[in-house]
Order: sequence, then structure tokens, then C-alpha cells
Amino acid sequence: MPTVMDAEQIRRAIARIAHEIVEDDSPLDHLILMGIRSRGAPLAKRIAGMMQQITGRELFTAALDVTPYRDDLVVRPSVSNVSPLVANSVVANRSVILVDDVLYTGRTIRAAMDALVEMGRPTRIQLAVLVDRGHRELPIRPDYVGKNIPTSREQTIHVRLTESDGRDEVLLESVSESVERLA
Repeated sequence: MPTVMDAEQIRRAIARIAHEIVEDDSPLDHLILMGIRSRGAPLAKRIAGMMQQITGRELFTAALDVTPYRDDLVVRPSVSNVSPLVANSVVANRSVILVDDVLYTGRTIRAAMDALVEMGRPTRIQLAVLVDRGHRELPIRPDYVGKNIPTSREQTIHVRLTESDGRDEVLLESVSESVERLA
């Protein structure tokens, strides 16, 4: 699998996103970085850490599990059995930046927005992604992008982060490589 982003390129992309958020966003005291589980959460923490280096202010981050809100599950788990990760009072009347590793069809982001609205009413929702690979099925556009990587539908982007995978890299896999690994 070819590496399309190495650790240094990921670090630079996160720094660029952090700088753009600081430049674009008004009051940081009303801002929440909400990372979509699983790789969006550590990315949100990294962006917040970089923003703290830039501004000297600590930012609130949280993880968001969108599984109960997805529309592509065969059997949806009961939403009532899932405890909210963020209290309503934390989201209400605040600006939320959703953070995810890869933006593809937009369905995960739609699920995240459904989850946020159920928790409270944010004043604004924005989107930051490490990789935008295209092929949207819904009208969703990121506000902050680490890197655009045009792909075919037969390709897959794999984001590996130190927190979960022991190293930072973004890989591009074709269907033929995936089939060869399984053989």
C-alpha cells in the first residue's frame, strides 16, 4: 500500500488546520472540538493541543460515538441504551467543530450532526478532516482539510495514528491489494 501521508505530513496538516481555526473562528471560549470515534477523537486532541500552543488557551475536546445514529447499519442499536458522551449544557449555544480522519460519503458526518442536535443546539457546526477523498453522497463540505486525496470508489484510505496504531501514516489501498492480502 502506498503511503500518501507520513508522520511529518500529518503533523503539518494538523498544524495548518489549527492555524486556520484560530484565524477563522471567533471566540475560542465557546468552541468545542468534537472528535468522532475512533480516530477523530485523537485528532481533535492534537488540533486542540496545537491551538493551545498558538493561543495559550486550553480548548475543550470530547469524543462522539455516532454508531446509534448511522443509517447504514443492518440492526441499529437502541439510542436509549447509549449514554451521551457530552452533556446537553456543554453543546448548547456553543460552536462545535466536528473532527474526523476521512471524509468520504458524508454519512458519518450526518450521523454526527444528528447526535449533536439531540444533545443540544449548538450555535454553529463546522467540520475538520485530515483527509477528504471525495465521492460525497450527501451535501456535506469540510471547513478545514488537512489534505485532499482524490480516489476511486475501488480504493480505500487507511489512517493510522500513534494513539491507536503505534504510528502515524495515511495509506491508499486498491481493491486488488486488498484481495491479494486475503488470498
